[in-house]
Amino acid sequence: MNKQELIEAISSKTGASKALTGEILDALLETIKKSVSKGNPVQLVGFGSYTLGKRAARTGRNPKTGESIRIAACKTVKFTAGKAFKDAVNKR
Repeated sequence: MNKQELIEAISSKTGASKALTGEILDALLETIKKSVSKGNPVQLVGFGSYTLGKRAARTGRNPKTGESIRIAACKTVKFTAGKAFKDAVNKR
């Protein structure tokens, strides 16, 4: 499902216009991005949580030449699914 399909699904379920639904979804995603980038976790009970992670600098290898390269440290985003989400996915 892509973003447009998600907007259509939410719009049909709530009865809100696609334009309004798109604006709300964009605002939600932007708020999550800003919060996590500042180091604040976002926890959506029943769905999951987004947290900021860190990846240490490390030595890698260029697959084309076999030469060792230095990979810089970076921040990552971690998503941990909530229990209700996991149960819904694993429902048999």
